Amino acid sequence: MEISKYSYRIQWSEEGGEYIGLCAEFPSLSWLSKSQQAALRGIQKLVSDVVKDLQKSEEPIPSPLSLQNYSGKFVVRVTPQVHRKLSIEAAEAGVSLNRIISQKLAS
Repeated sequence: MEISKYSYRIQWSEEGGEYIGLCAEFPSLSWLSKSQQAALRGIQKLVSDVVKDLQKSEEPIPSPLSLQNYSGKFVVRVTPQVHRKLSIEAAEAGVSLNRIISQKLAS
């Protein structure tokens, strides 16, 4: 498994006074360090170790989010009032409801 394809994020923890390394595919894992680079190296090493352990025990290994296929479709429920407001906004802009919602989600 190529661990570099996983979704890593480094964020500052004000309360801890350190950077936190995270991996979206392994939400229970984190790594703390004084530098961003060390936090990234730490979480990558931790993920690598966990993947090796999962392979040894023949347990399922999460697929990297970056390699998954997405349809571009999902269903969202909103209140009738929000639906009405968005429909009016789309009509006034001369675009479809889907287009106005896509634009809002993208920004």
